Amino acid sequence: MKYLLLLAAAAAPLALGFAPSPIGNINTPHTALHSLPNSLDTLTSGLASIARIKHGVSVNSGIASNGPASKFLPTIKKLFDMENSRECRLVRERITELDLVVDLVIPACPNSRMVLEASSGSIAAPVMIVESNGEESTLEGSDAILRFLDAGFKVKDITDESQGGEEDVAGELLSKADDVLVFVPGVLRAGRGSKVCGAASSSLDVPRPEKPLVLYSYEGNQFCRLVREVLTELDIVYELRSAGKGSPRREELASITGGSSQCPYLIDPNTGIKMAESKDIIEYLYKTYADFTPPSELLKSVSGVVTPLLKPVYKAIAPLQAGSSRENEFEYKSELAEAKAKIFDEIASAPVVICESVLVCSCSAALNQNLV
Repeated sequence: MKYLLLLAAAAAPLALGFAPSPIGNINTPHTALHSLPNSLDTLTSGLASIARIKHGVSVNSGIASNGPASKFLPTIKKLFDMENSRECRLVRERITELDLVVDLVIPACPNSRMVLEASSGSIAAPVMIVESNGEESTLEGSDAILRFLDAGFKVKDITDESQGGEEDVAGELLSKADDVLVFVPGVLRAGRGSKVCGAASSSLDVPRPEKPLVLYSYEGNQFCRLVREVLTELDIVYELRSAGKGSPRREELASITGGSSQCPYLIDPNTGIKMAESKDIIEYLYKTYADFTPPSELLKSVSGVVTPLLKPVYKAIAPLQAGSSRENEFEYKSELAEAKAKIFDEIASAPVVICESVLVCSCSAALNQNLV
């Protein structure tokens, strides 16, 4: 944990340097330079996920065996949320673990449209509005929301069981460490997902989606985080469909994509666009719902230098995020061979056009190298 905290402290100023400029007053026109996700974004978001690796990744086993959580809870109509908020993060983690759908996630950072237009002048996120038997009720603050969700499910948490002796002491130490690590994602992603950026100012002639976008996501995924940050920064309302590990909703997603359950996955009913890949999604959001300025050549050059330097770090943390320590070399190689076989079988089963060019050969060589 000590090394993770040191990495967080070192990476935070760098990450802040790549953050889009917020606006002090949303009514003041301001065009800001935006960068698409780069190696530094991927690294810091990945470390943020590792810091919270026990939370917001998988559906609670008691929930997964009973199907989606919507059968047991009132409908979650609205969640006023700010991506880079500790309190909001705790709520989103539980939403993933309980496999919930949120009809509307509404950005509630200090300069978002919803907050500025509110009669009270402020909304202290997180705030959740739920509907049960035709009546709406409002829950304010993470403590109230988590109590409501936990009471609704009554799922037994094995970490609450007292084992006694050394195991009890170890559990207490882990709990204290967890209390510290909950702040790490906010430090690593400082400056992102906390304010509406200048390119989404209401004074600019930027389109607003008439219908909410739909995002398949889960809290612990580093690439989902990058997309949610931009949704907050562009002040875009969206429907959240949880698709953590073990979620039956992954089958729903696979039926939409034709087989893949990869998150994040965005559906825009306003344009008919459906897409995966966080970088493509973010570029689409900027171009469609913001005053978009393409990345500068300087940022491209910096990314070209940083990427090779960080490659060993990515290689080291990838097994942790995938839930594999590679301790069983035979099992790892077997899984890798099976994955490669599936890819080549899929390629062989589909009609393709062969282009004889240096570029295609280079791409093929790169693909084969990455699969090894």
